[in-house]
Amino acid sequence: MISSDIIRGYNDTIILYLLLDAPSYGYEISKRIRSISGEKYIIKETTLYSAFTRMEKNGFIESFYAEKEEGGKRRTYYRITDAGRAYYSEKCEEWNLTKEVIEKFIAKETANGNA
Repeated sequence: MISSDIIRGYNDTIILYLLLDAPSYGYEISKRIRSISGEKYIIKETTLYSAFTRMEKNGFIESFYAEKEEGGKRRTYYRITDAGRAYYSEKCEEWNLTKEVIEKFIAKETANGNA
């Protein structure tokens, strides 16, 4: 399991990635994060919705309502904006630089489980 402290700065990147191709809603995004990470990262509901609120305020995503299938309760969906796509690209570049720097401080023996 990944520590939420370590991944916190990349929640926005993860969520924006999942919105690149199509709008989605909270529960579905949460399930996809869990699935894609192989159950190694399970985002808390409060963390997810705080990220939605922050990113919508910053103009990176926008929300809209859609009726649930079979006449159920309406859901709030989120879609990425052009500003969100630009922010996602910036965060990907930042990640590559971060990874490059941090890898310089990871002992090869420890990284391979030979410590």
